[in-house]
Amino acid sequence: MPHVSRSRRRLLASLLALPALPHLAHAQGPLLTRAIPSSGEQIPLVGLGSWITFNVGRDPGARAECGEVMRQFFAGGGRLIDSSPMYGSAQDVIGEAIARLKPGRLFAADKVWIGEGAQGPAQLEASRRLWRVPRFDLLQVHNLLAWEAHLPMLLRMKREGKLRYVGITTSEGRRHGEIEKIMASQPIDFVQISYNPLDREVEQRILPLARERRIGVIVNRPFRQGDLTQALAGKRLPGWAADIGCRSWAQALLKFIIAHPAVTCAIPATSSVAHVRENLLAATGPLPDEALRRRIVQDVERLA
Repeated sequence: MPHVSRSRRRLLASLLALPALPHLAHAQGPLLTRAIPSSGEQIPLVGLGSWITFNVGRDPGARAECGEVMRQFFAGGGRLIDSSPMYGSAQDVIGEAIARLKPGRLFAADKVWIGEGAQGPAQLEASRRLWRVPRFDLLQVHNLLAWEAHLPMLLRMKREGKLRYVGITTSEGRRHGEIEKIMASQPIDFVQISYNPLDREVEQRILPLARERRIGVIVNRPFRQGDLTQALAGKRLPGWAADIGCRSWAQALLKFIIAHPAVTCAIPATSSVAHVRENLLAATGPLPDEALRRRIVQDVERLA
């Protein structure tokens, strides 16, 4: 076994001894939810991403810390966890924690990410085994890679009852034109895009089209992979923050995002227990109205 510090060994031992958590109560009250447009199913407005943060290899201490993040996420009322074959060991880390925690209301979202369409089914089955779930709730074509082959396969899986929802993804503003064409022509349930007070191109066409076509929206990179919260670190929160129950810039950024009526769920990624608790609190209390959302944009542009 690789070297593990004494503190991490203690943490690992304590986490492995934790009981399963199918029905833990969450101290902050119920999370705000929004309906998935194609079905009406309600899901919490804040989920959990796993890009980079859960790619920890075989390190037992780091895997235990990720497991504790998931434990706190479920205990706080979280449901949607998103991953991908692209994310290294993240799927296996998630699956290990799921097997131990046995969450009662997991919404499992993953992706197909392979250039050969014929290899898509095998990749999806490998992902399902890593997650240790009977089926996924949502499968998405990751960054539109070979979407012409993968999307018909996912839609067929949905028709056959092997999958509940189908989606497509992009990030960092890439291929928005192609995303729009697919949204307008294909019967997808979700689109995943990047969105925050500084990256707002999706407000022009993608978010309105999602409402028009009754497509759910999952938001990735809400903090620009930490660059945005780092740029705002040490900057005093404006007075409006207290009016919507924000105690940090991270909460303010998330509330800006999830207040948009087209957004179904934001998925900040973290390996910090403190941060996952903080992020979930953004899905409680009042959300900013449109006037305050414009003020948030102005303040973030000025300070970041």
